[in-house]
Amino acid sequence: MKKIILLISLLGILHAEENVAKVVFDLTAGNLKTFERKVLKGIPLFKAHYEGNLKELHVAVMIHGGAYKFFVKDPAHSPYSGEKDLVEAYATLKKRVAAMADTYEVDFMMCESGLLKQKVKVTDVYDFVRMVPNAAIGLIDKQNEGFAYMPMKD
Repeated sequence: MKKIILLISLLGILHAEENVAKVVFDLTAGNLKTFERKVLKGIPLFKAHYEGNLKELHVAVMIHGGAYKFFVKDPAHSPYSGEKDLVEAYATLKKRVAAMADTYEVDFMMCESGLLKQKVKVTDVYDFVRMVPNAAIGLIDKQNEGFAYMPMKD
């Protein structure tokens, strides 16, 4: 009887894995309009597509390159303070990015070594962003977990 229960459990796990798609976005885009189109609008569309097909989509985003600025708590008091569009959009952007983590369960990861080169402290970044030693390590780990790789650049 135990063997039958174990077999049924394993089949259930395998079936559940068939209904899950996984993607890691390699986010280097530094343009606000590109970020809005590909991340803030794109990811919800991808999630809806998979949900409509009775599948779950796990999304991870590796942040580096020009994308650090979208994840700082206060761009007006950061190295990005001269970017008028970013500073003006900050209040709305903050809510929308937080919703990506909360509502859509996006796993945001950031290249810590690149962040420090930008002269931004880890404490200046949203709390829901997880630091990884560098972008390559984060991308390798996610791909080894079965995540498909998709670049998001300008």
